[in-house]
Amino acid sequence: MNTITASTRLLLLLLVLAGSRVPAQMAHAEARGEDFGAGPYSQLIIRGVTLINGNGAPPIGPVDIVIEGNRIVSAATVGFPGVDIDPAGRPQLKAGGRELDAHGMYALPGFVDMHGHTGGMAQGTTPDYVYKLWLGHGITTIREPGSFNGLDWTLEHKRRSAANEIAAPRIFAYTGFGQGREEPFTTTEEVVAWVRENKDKGSDGIKLFGARPDLMRAALETNKEIGLRSACHHAQLNVGRWNVLHSARAGLTTMEHWYGLPEALFADRSVQDYPVDYNYQNEEHRFGEAGKLWEQAAEPYSDHWNAVMNELLSLDFTLNPTFNIYDANRDVMRARNADWHQEYTLPSLMKFYAPSRISHGSYWHKWGTEQEVDWKRNYQLWMTFVNEYKNRGGRVTAGSDSGYIYQLYGFGFIRELELLREAGFHPLEVIRSATLNGAEALGADDEIGTIEPGKLADIVLVAENPLADLKVLYGTGATRLTENNEVTTTEGVRYTIKDGIVYDAVKLREAVKEMVRAAKE
Repeated sequence: MNTITASTRLLLLLLVLAGSRVPAQMAHAEARGEDFGAGPYSQLIIRGVTLINGNGAPPIGPVDIVIEGNRIVSAATVGFPGVDIDPAGRPQLKAGGRELDAHGMYALPGFVDMHGHTGGMAQGTTPDYVYKLWLGHGITTIREPGSFNGLDWTLEHKRRSAANEIAAPRIFAYTGFGQGREEPFTTTEEVVAWVRENKDKGSDGIKLFGARPDLMRAALETNKEIGLRSACHHAQLNVGRWNVLHSARAGLTTMEHWYGLPEALFADRSVQDYPVDYNYQNEEHRFGEAGKLWEQAAEPYSDHWNAVMNELLSLDFTLNPTFNIYDANRDVMRARNADWHQEYTLPSLMKFYAPSRISHGSYWHKWGTEQEVDWKRNYQLWMTFVNEYKNRGGRVTAGSDSGYIYQLYGFGFIRELELLREAGFHPLEVIRSATLNGAEALGADDEIGTIEPGKLADIVLVAENPLADLKVLYGTGATRLTENNEVTTTEGVRYTIKDGIVYDAVKLREAVKEMVRAAKE
């Protein structure tokens, strides 16, 4: 059993006060072996695929994608739809290479989950369980916002993933603000020193939950100065003095969820309309009242609403809404009985989701019609802002925050794509948010985010057109009725290629099913 240090106890207190995740270090991931992924190859050619490239361009095909090692060499058309392809006009397979017949399939860049917690002991998850669900849904890169299993643990898994020693997405590690300290910050000098040390340790950025204004400014300005990126969940305990606009001006690169944005949009108040018996530590109060927050903000397209949006746009600010993580608030019965829970959700995780006064995000003490109606209206206003932000050229990414509130790793990310579509995004804009936009927000668009020569070979292959139905990306597939009146389901993502390694996504998901069966026994 791991010894809890004074710094871990401090972080636990800070995160509880912020309403965040309880840190609990997991075991280490097992070595990859050859059971689930093969490669990289001296040459790999994906033949005859229809390309959806993540940059907003319409689909094109047939295309042959040539990969050497872990890099894309070419991705070019080799013919015309419905016409036999002339073999002479196609890239030739070299000795020792591999061909993958993808005629009739669709290729997309590897997905980037911008809010991917690895889970913890409280949920009873293991990294192999989480990583297989992520890869099994085409997620080849995740941003770990907080590294709550410990920065050393996260950096070790980042290194092992980069070396392909484990079957896992590429990891960008952000450190929880103050992690590793014995005492809370009291001066800006302490903040500046910690931020600089955080970079020296190898972290990719910081994750904040809010703090005293001078401490927030010092953290964000220093972090920007030394070239790291940042994320912030503007918790209600500090948002009255420091909202999204303050953070964006100080250098914050992405906001998480939506906390702090309605507060920046207040036009006739300065704090949320809290009931007099409200207690933030009671999550039924916290999330019940949060469902009424967007109605307290300025009206859509009003002068103040436009002014806030335009300033965020001018700062090249990124919204990472994580719509899916609060989706259960609109219909808890649907979320609790989602198709994947029976076969893919560990019993310990289902127990964690269930009503509890201790587990984070399990606030179903007395959740009913009134709360769900509030949240449906909340989503309409929230989605209006996010969609218009995208329409005006703002960057919106896709993040899941799974492991809480009935959202499962991998599946929650696909649900996020559906909710971006609900918000008004064209399916091509949805895919761009899930790929290139995430890569840009991470400062990694020179390596990932699109399928083009010189970039890392991160590719998703699926048998049906996801633009026509995003549900075909779910591990449980999409329901279909055959001409013989038989009910079937599509197969979900077929292959996930990460760093030139071809993973059988179906096999990965079957391994997760076996983990769940064993846990139930």
